[in-house]
Amino acid sequence: MKTKGALLWEVNSPFQVEEIDLGDPVADEVQIRMHAAGMCHSDYHLTTGATPMPLPCLGGHEGAGVVTKVGKNVTGIEEGDHVILAFIPACGSCPPCMKGFRSLCDRGAVLLGGKSIADGTNRIHARGKEVAAMNLLGTFAPYMTVHKDSVVKIDKDIPFESAAIMGCAVPTGFGSATNVAQVQPGESVAIVGVGGIGMSALQGAVISGAKHVIAIDPNPWKREQALKFGATHVYPSMAEAIAPMIDLTWGLMADKVIIAVGEMKGEYIEEAMILTAKTGTCVVTGMGSMMDADVKMNLFLFTMLQKTLKGNIFGGGSSHIETPRLAALYKSGLLNIDDMITRTYKLEDINQGYQDMLDGNNIRGVVTFDESDW
Repeated sequence: MKTKGALLWEVNSPFQVEEIDLGDPVADEVQIRMHAAGMCHSDYHLTTGATPMPLPCLGGHEGAGVVTKVGKNVTGIEEGDHVILAFIPACGSCPPCMKGFRSLCDRGAVLLGGKSIADGTNRIHARGKEVAAMNLLGTFAPYMTVHKDSVVKIDKDIPFESAAIMGCAVPTGFGSATNVAQVQPGESVAIVGVGGIGMSALQGAVISGAKHVIAIDPNPWKREQALKFGATHVYPSMAEAIAPMIDLTWGLMADKVIIAVGEMKGEYIEEAMILTAKTGTCVVTGMGSMMDADVKMNLFLFTMLQKTLKGNIFGGGSSHIETPRLAALYKSGLLNIDDMITRTYKLEDINQGYQDMLDGNNIRGVVTFDESDW
């Protein structure tokens, strides 16, 4: 079918919305009519080359919609189902999946290759060229054809806009607190960067019963919003948080520190580790450039104070287990996703949406689709 999509043709250039040819689902695939797509910083990393992918590439890895076609061998998913797209497919049978880490499914090895995992071909074409799909998805289009392992069913009463960011921002951030940092009641937790992922991590810490939830962000508006989402204290930088955190924690510092900045830099590690208590854990959730291998850290204190530094992808859990759990928390009113969506955009305004993100005007921007797009 012919539809449209936001394509990146070269690094350091904007997305271009233009006509694409989308293939029908083959065995193990489904086609989805999209209703909403989240605008994650990771898609912006495509435009800078920080995350390398074959170009041209159809952006977007957060989204929600309705299944319109089902290929052979697909079970448990039917036409008319409401679904969320998980940005890491989960087969359920590889060693990481069997251990409960579907976020590390072996299918992720081809995540940035852009070709369908069903048959190794491209499902998207434009200008006569093969088009890669961001994280095997490509949600910046009114329709998409994806593998069943990337699809998670949801209740039909969940709004598509809120459902869309349950595909990345919410589970990645929330799980960084609950699964990876394993925040416990009464602990002190510092969240560095409170965009979509950071605000989700903040809520994960609050729901886990943290005593002090400290939000650190240079943007005054985001610090103000963080207080509304449950932060107990806010500071503009890690350096400016040190002295008040010493007073707040009687010199113990934060049991858990979660770095959720939009662009991770190596020098942030040492700053975050200063905020981390003895035997505490620092979780790195923010993404940097794949080519950046330099990290600044005091190795003597790292060893002597027995601190832990952990990476985090997709919140460290299983998309097919975490997503329903998060949806239940949302429906119960405990997890506030609606207020994280600051603005919605038409697909044609996607570059303005990313500029708003860079300017710090959004916690999360979302692209919405309607009859005019389908």
